[in-house]
Amino acid sequence: MGLTYIEGEVTGPSGLSTRVTFLLDSGAGYCLLPETAWKAIGLSAQRTQTFFLADGTRLEREISGCHLRVAGAEGHVPVILGEPGDEALLGVIALEVLGLMLDPFRRQLQPSRTRL
Repeated sequence: MGLTYIEGEVTGPSGLSTRVTFLLDSGAGYCLLPETAWKAIGLSAQRTQTFFLADGTRLEREISGCHLRVAGAEGHVPVILGEPGDEALLGVIALEVLGLMLDPFRRQLQPSRTRL
């Protein structure tokens, strides 16, 4: 299984935007923005949430929200505010909000078939 990266643009509440290269992680729920990205667009924490990594490690991370544009789709998504050394992740919650899915054979995003 290979890694898939995708370019996106995030915009904060003040209208500031920045480009981000996301690792598309179909095993992750939330998006994670690196510290430099979320600070550049003026995000601040709205709440704290507990997450568990695949190895069982427990993490507390701050959550915010931003406008995300990727693969021709856009919308407001929740994001984890990354800490130094964190890599940008694009998780399945954002994909569902944007109506996208990963084609695992082509390793590209495509419109999903929306279900109720």
